[in-house]
Amino acid sequence: MKKIGIIALALFMQHISAQNNRFVYQVTMKPDAENKSDIKTENTYLDISAEKSLFYSENRYKRDSILQKAFQGGGGRASVSREQMEGMRSNINYSVEKDMASQKTYFKDRIGRDVYVYEEDRPLNWSMSSETTKIGDYKVQKATTDFAGRKWTAWFTTDLPYQDGPYKFKGLPGLIVKVEDDKGDYSFDLMKNYKIAEIVTLNQFGNILKVKRAEYVKQQEKYKKDPMSFMQGGGGGFPAPPRANGGRGGNQNPAEMRKRVEERAKEEAKKNSNPIELP
Repeated sequence: MKKIGIIALALFMQHISAQNNRFVYQVTMKPDAENKSDIKTENTYLDISAEKSLFYSENRYKRDSILQKAFQGGGGRASVSREQMEGMRSNINYSVEKDMASQKTYFKDRIGRDVYVYEEDRPLNWSMSSETTKIGDYKVQKATTDFAGRKWTAWFTTDLPYQDGPYKFKGLPGLIVKVEDDKGDYSFDLMKNYKIAEIVTLNQFGNILKVKRAEYVKQQEKYKKDPMSFMQGGGGGFPAPPRANGGRGGNQNPAEMRKRVEERAKEEAKKNSNPIELP
């Protein structure tokens, strides 16, 4: 009986482990509207368990992990070199979490010192096609949708026991292997997958503010015009020095810091003038 119990436990643990999978997508994007030849690529993870899925950037996870360790080991002030930070720059600083039970989708993104969270309020209405093909090892079927100002074509497979996809994409009877917009500005391509012990917990420096999507968009626009207003007051723990000045400390002239932050915000806004979601 004891042996049977051990075998049953082993099978149970194997079943639980099998429920946690990581799907690695390569994202190809043209974030600069004025320079479409500047093509960015980076890897992202879609971690799926029985309860939820989490989509995020590989670079963002590595960067936040280094910041967290440096911040904890520095007595409350992180010391991270500019080279370290530059090596892990990402165009995907947000994360998307989907709750399997409620079928709700939550988007998280940092604006200044705080993390804004909203529940996606727009449905994904897919038009199914009978067209099929093969991508890698998977037989896939075509579906299309209009979402957030773009027309998307997705290819999904029923070869895998998941009904999910990268970013906010979901609602098809299978896992999305590839999805791209009709302008060729954004593409998500499944590269590989493997089992993981558990879904990671992303570090969230600063306050977490739950808002409506419209409020997030409003704050995002406000940040582009006046980034310094988001760097003062609140925050509570976001290690601003490494991001602002490459870890040279917080003793620089306030006017210099304001100018540096404003210039960087304008530069980032220009480089991301073709976002994945359009008005």
